[in-house]
Amino acid sequence: MKMTEEKTEKKFEKFYNKNYKLLLLIPILILLFSFIYMAIFYSNTGDFVYKDFSLTGGTSITILGKINADDLKSTLSEKLDEINTREIFDLITREQKALIVETKTDSEEAKKILEDYIGHELTTENSSVEFIGPTLGENFYKQLLIAVLFAFLFMGVVVFIIFRSFVPSAAVIISAFADILMTLTLVDILGIKMSSAGLVAFLMLIGYSVDTDILLTTRILKRHEGELNERFFGAFKTGITMTLTSLLAVILALIVVSSFSVVLTQIFTILTIGLGFDILNTWITNASILKWYAGRK
Repeated sequence: MKMTEEKTEKKFEKFYNKNYKLLLLIPILILLFSFIYMAIFYSNTGDFVYKDFSLTGGTSITILGKINADDLKSTLSEKLDEINTREIFDLITREQKALIVETKTDSEEAKKILEDYIGHELTTENSSVEFIGPTLGENFYKQLLIAVLFAFLFMGVVVFIIFRSFVPSAAVIISAFADILMTLTLVDILGIKMSSAGLVAFLMLIGYSVDTDILLTTRILKRHEGELNERFFGAFKTGITMTLTSLLAVILALIVVSSFSVVLTQIFTILTIGLGFDILNTWITNASILKWYAGRK
């Protein structure tokens, strides 16, 4: 068993030593595509994400009971401004428990239109109404963006303090930035409307992105036992185990909460996408840069 593992490592080592610079083209091309896509997206929409009512402002009405979402949306699309519906199901029976209706229409007007449609009054016992003003939503969105920006900047400062060398520190920061940008691009391609919870997920993703990069960089540069490739494979075994464990937990959580929690569904969806890109950027982008740098040193 050990001999087979050693042979596999030797084959992979030979392949990686020969092609690690070529492999770096994969994340570079994806990153280039992300830049181009986001530039076009911003020129068309004036923003970097599709925002839901929690960031743009609007009314959210949750109606208890079984209501056909498609019929409601098609019937009221001309009466309610930018209507969006989401169904909530029971986790075990998969029976519909409620319907969430989001619109930019004023809460009182939206409530009256929905009452006319369903045929009975909406009270605190059979519904809940939430209204966010457009100014408040926009301010909240800006504050969350500032929080994400400061988190990334402080992360970069800490990385430079830890390694005190430009190339390894820049490799960690580039990998983390690529995780964020690639994830954001795929979120936009999928048409996911970003909520405040989604931006919080990007804050979490910064932490997830950096931990394996710091592990790899520490093993390669600050430990001296064994050859370079031995330290790389040791870091890879530990790091990929960490990431795959987190990814499996997040996917299972996503499956569980997808039927009853919109907020958690968006958080876990973004983390799933981000962790997938983190594997690419840590073990190809960061690893290739570090291998070139350590070889030069």
